[in-house]
Amino acid sequence: MTATADVRATPTSPVRVSGTLRYWAAAKSAAGTAEERYEAATLAEALAEARSRHADRPQLLKVLGICSFLVDGDPVGGRDHAAVELSEGWTVEALPPFAGG
Repeated sequence: MTATADVRATPTSPVRVSGTLRYWAAAKSAAGTAEERYEAATLAEALAEARSRHADRPQLLKVLGICSFLVDGDPVGGRDHAAVELSEGWTVEALPPFAGG
């Protein structure tokens, strides 16, 4: 009988889950795509993965720095991105500032 690894998240080792990062407006243009799949435990980790994947796209890195984010439809607001945990099948919307509102 083989022992099974404990895969529950702990504060020091959160579980990475699959989801989709969607880019809108200037972020979409800078990324060259509307959405991408990532594995991440937190919003901060998902954004770090996107920045790493697109290190050759400085405009996207700049735009991501000024975006607002929705996680599964809920605004992140001023919360620390490292504290925003993602659940399996998550969707993050990257929303750059829009003219006129």
